[in-house]
Amino acid sequence: MVATDLIHSASASLIAGSVESSGGGISVDFDKSVLIQFVAFLLLLVLIKPLLIDPFLKLMEEREKRTEGARAQARTMDARAGEILQKYEAELDKVRKVAADERERLRVEGQRLEQRMLEEARVEAARITAEGKQVIAREAEALRAELATATGALADDIASRVMGKGL
Repeated sequence: MVATDLIHSASASLIAGSVESSGGGISVDFDKSVLIQFVAFLLLLVLIKPLLIDPFLKLMEEREKRTEGARAQARTMDARAGEILQKYEAELDKVRKVAADERERLRVEGQRLEQRMLEEARVEAARITAEGKQVIAREAEALRAELATATGALADDIASRVMGKGL
């Protein structure tokens, strides 16, 4: 409480000292020049407002409209780009699915073709093997028949040599 009293008394003495040093209060003369200056100010304000202030405000308003218009257009274009990107990605997914289906179809078709070719090769190999066995069997029969006919003559030849006589 003592500190606030000291502050009040110090500020009061400063105010009193400044009033005494300035020689008293301020006096203002109110005459015709004040009215002329006020009228000149109003006249200047009336002239400047339509010539400078209103066009400046219109310019700022137009600038703000264009800025907002550009921002709105940018937002619209951004939204449109997002839609186009989503459509693109959806189409890309469809194409990938079609490609995967086609790849799977071709893989299955390739497997079927491979199986068919292997089966044809097996059948051909079995046919060739059967023909080879038939050829071998015919040749074996021909050799047996030839051996059967030659066996008698060969036996006579061997016997005559062993005995030393001709039969």
